Amino acid sequence: MKTWSLFCCLMLCWLGTQVQAQTVLEWADLQAGISWESNADIPIFRQAVFAPELLALEGKEVIVTGYFLVLDGTQSVYLLSKNPMASCFFCGNGGPETIMELEFDEKPSFIMDDLLSVSGVLRLNADNPNHCYYRIEKAIALSL
Repeated sequence: MKTWSLFCCLMLCWLGTQVQAQTVLEWADLQAGISWESNADIPIFRQAVFAPELLALEGKEVIVTGYFLVLDGTQSVYLLSKNPMASCFFCGNGGPETIMELEFDEKPSFIMDDLLSVSGVLRLNADNPNHCYYRIEKAIALSL
């Protein structure tokens, strides 16, 4: 029994340090932390300008909660959205700052519109029209 208690205490301490190392991002932070400039090379794409607070998080571990979206028939393109699919960015509710790409090491088992908390490395995309402005690499997701 003593060994089990010690193990549980050690695990809780370890988990506590892991959570403290990550910044919890709210969708309001992502929406307020971006503005756009025209891109002369690609007129339909607006180049992102990120606030210093977001630039400071580039390459850092973050946690974001949102709705899981699958974009293609092969189920290999994943997004996290502020809103469920029926009212997401693609349906006119919100801008491109209300979605983020998810890059998992393994194919996730979640389905469309599952509410998730996702942790991983934040990457900001200012100028590549083939990707979202926000991306989470090494994504690990937990259903709520």
